Amino acid sequence: MSKNLVIIPTYNEKENIKAIIHAVLDLPREFEILIIEDNSPDGTADIVKGMMKEHPGLIHIIERKGKLGLGTAYITGFNWAIENQYDFIFEMDADFSHPPKDLLSLHDACINEGADLAIGSRYIKGVNVVNWPMGRVLMSYFASVYVRMVTGMKIMDTTAGFKCYRRKVLETIKLDKIKLKGYAFQIEMKFTTWKFGFKIVEVPIVFTDRQEGASKMSGGIFNEAVWGVLKMKLSSFFRSYKLD
Repeated sequence: MSKNLVIIPTYNEKENIKAIIHAVLDLPREFEILIIEDNSPDGTADIVKGMMKEHPGLIHIIERKGKLGLGTAYITGFNWAIENQYDFIFEMDADFSHPPKDLLSLHDACINEGADLAIGSRYIKGVNVVNWPMGRVLMSYFASVYVRMVTGMKIMDTTAGFKCYRRKVLETIKLDKIKLKGYAFQIEMKFTTWKFGFKIVEVPIVFTDRQEGASKMSGGIFNEAVWGVLKMKLSSFFRSYKLD
């Protein structure tokens, strides 16, 4: 049986955190959960700590001093997962935009299809996004088109944040070399995984915008994606991607 860890970054997610944890723990396969908590003033951490007592050994928390960025949250979680020898490490939002049941599909893609990285893809079969304004859908979709053009990757959903990695991927790609810290972090992680030659599989999901709590998106995210991707591509010419 594989050892599975779901990493969920949180900031002001008191409306969602209890329900999302229950949804993951109720799945018919065992997943442990690691919350990366960025000092939410709404008491998210206290809710998590209360649930840790109810589910000993299944829920973990790392508390940070403030909002330090999505990328650094995941890198903190990845390093913890490597140190604790988890076989499969998942990324997931706290707000139910990523369907918890599809953790099973991502896991299956790694177990049954040999994926080293399984991506919960909004765009592999049409456009499967619910409750987003059309402008945001188009911006997200064409961001992936732009990334494919710049990088050469064939991935349809290059900005997806619902993923499963085999531990060997995270051990190989040298997390300290990942430079993008906001949502473009997701692009850089896929690009680096691809450059190392790992097998990537996209799994179709339906993405539903949050019903509770406030979105963390901002205009700076798209500037980072545009210019950060160009810098990332240029930097890749000066880096070796040979497997040890």
